Amino acid sequence: MATEIADIFKAYDIRGLVDSEITPDFTFATGLAFARFLQQEREPATIVIGEDMRPSSSNLADAFSAGATSLGMDVIRIGLASTDMLYFASGKLGLPGAMFTASHNPAEYNGIKLCLSSARPIGKESGLLTIENFVRQGSPLEIRSVGIETKRDMLEEYVDHLLNLVDLSEIRPLKIVIDAGNGMAGHTAPAIFKRLNCEVIPLYFELDGTFPNHEANPIDAENLRDLQKAVVKNKADLGLAFDGDADRCFLVDEKGNAVNPSDLTALIAFRELKKHPGSTVIYNLISSRAVLETIEENGGVGLRSRVGHSYIKKMMADSKAIFGGEHSGHFYFDEFWRADSGALAALHAIAALGAIDKAMSEILKPFQRYVLSGEINSKVSDATIAMQLVEDTYAGKGSVEIDHLDGLTVNGDTWWFNLRPSNTEPLLRLNVEAKTADRMEQLRDEVLVVIRA
Repeated sequence: MATEIADIFKAYDIRGLVDSEITPDFTFATGLAFARFLQQEREPATIVIGEDMRPSSSNLADAFSAGATSLGMDVIRIGLASTDMLYFASGKLGLPGAMFTASHNPAEYNGIKLCLSSARPIGKESGLLTIENFVRQGSPLEIRSVGIETKRDMLEEYVDHLLNLVDLSEIRPLKIVIDAGNGMAGHTAPAIFKRLNCEVIPLYFELDGTFPNHEANPIDAENLRDLQKAVVKNKADLGLAFDGDADRCFLVDEKGNAVNPSDLTALIAFRELKKHPGSTVIYNLISSRAVLETIEENGGVGLRSRVGHSYIKKMMADSKAIFGGEHSGHFYFDEFWRADSGALAALHAIAALGAIDKAMSEILKPFQRYVLSGEINSKVSDATIAMQLVEDTYAGKGSVEIDHLDGLTVNGDTWWFNLRPSNTEPLLRLNVEAKTADRMEQLRDEVLVVIRA
């Protein structure tokens, strides 16, 4: 049982197979443990709970709520929600939250994303390990009154807040294809876009946690194919793809080309620095060098972060950064309680596109200065040994610089690569960037030969 629980509690959230790992009994125990943790942290005595469209989410949320109220906590159920809508509720109400979702994972999975009041993150190093230990111990029921569960619809308040952050009142008419992947964007996008000067062509807006059309994981190029075809077929100005819980957003330009998230990070950084000159912007170490260049060219201060939302959110809080972007399609906003919002990132792209008579590919071209490999996974018997072999290969080569902020990063004059071990599998993840495609491919192949020897 101890091993099973350790497998369910990940670095940033709780996730596992429904029925065998994530069960109502488990979520009841987790609700108790979360309530106990919140009492220990002197947090408010009410929890906001949201849920995605997976068939199991509602029952699991019911059990979690029963566990939390058994320890005297009150609960506000906001019903169907994207993860960023749950963060909005936590921020607006100043309450801790729990979101029932397994994000982009296949249908047989479910999970819980937890946060402190005002959407502050909870990860292994910021409370999740304590909650895990409370689940293992079995939280003792105290003799106290049982909490009250109420319901509150916050969808329109969520939309109001988003549209207060990005001015879309005078954008030109746009045609946009949106692929919700049968996930929560099918719930939130209609409420947002009915207020905009946009013709929306919907793909897979039907909420269906079995994901009958494709996985709700737009970082996988295969899952963008339908959107790319629809953008070209309909002569649309832009395509948007969201993951299952709609906290990530990916763009497709008017030519049907997938947009690297680094390009969107650079675009939003450019826009935010116009509003807040001299501010700090966070980017993770897998982002293109063009991101830092854009930040500095526009008078901002760029800070490089490890991969992972808890690191970025903490760095944003410590540095008072206005924005942060990740290669995985997560975008974080100071004005959104430093939480990530796929919808807010999409609205920034639409605002930039709607303000001028230029195509999205033209708008993004100034940020497309390098060639990236994308993430390449390799199975290895020992990640530490493989990384050391790569480091030994490149150490001392000319002006090469090496750092270990997150895995191994090797920097050259016009190129870099990063190797990171997976948290859950015997894999090494390689990302390479260079000024030209030939140089990128040469570096990629050189590193892979060492890793896979």
